[in-house]
Amino acid sequence: MRYPKLRELKEAVTALFSRPYTSRFPYETHTPAKRFRGKPEYSNEGCIACTACSLVCPARAIEFRDIVTKEKATRKMVLHLDECHYCGQCSALCTTRDDVPPGIKHTIKFDLAGSSRAEMVSTTDEKELALCEVCGDIITAKAHLEWIAKKLGPLAFSNPTLFVASLKGMGFAESVLQAAKDYVARSDRGKILCAKCRRKATIERF
Repeated sequence: MRYPKLRELKEAVTALFSRPYTSRFPYETHTPAKRFRGKPEYSNEGCIACTACSLVCPARAIEFRDIVTKEKATRKMVLHLDECHYCGQCSALCTTRDDVPPGIKHTIKFDLAGSSRAEMVSTTDEKELALCEVCGDIITAKAHLEWIAKKLGPLAFSNPTLFVASLKGMGFAESVLQAAKDYVARSDRGKILCAKCRRKATIERF
């Protein structure tokens, strides 16, 4: 039993003259590791309001708020930091994770204490929504449609919704869009439609 005691004594003496393993935070600034998952932050330039982060959040700390009125139709992403588990699912599965900048990413900020829950809410700028031109249902954010069309390239022209959304996004005149509506029995297919109305127009017209 003598040797274990001597080993413990050696460790105790060595620890007296060694630096502590812990940092001196808050007296000294602590720099986390490079892949540390701290406060998640949205990028207004990178976020396309596709709501993918909201769907994969296990803590349901992310929500989206759609506002549809006669004047405007917008979506805002809302992150509740007081409910966040910092698991990294939102940034790992973000639609624009490979873009620069990505829609959402984790930072190394970790000192996030606040005096009220209202301080623990982070939001994005309002993103304009694309509505179905027949029934008025929400399709997705216009930034999302533009992102898909950009990724697909020429293949986007095979989808009428992406095609028409791309023309409007590029600022083409209504006369150009009207050319897609002049075909007999295809007038509705030249509009921005939701999946339900797209299927309806295709089955009923053909």
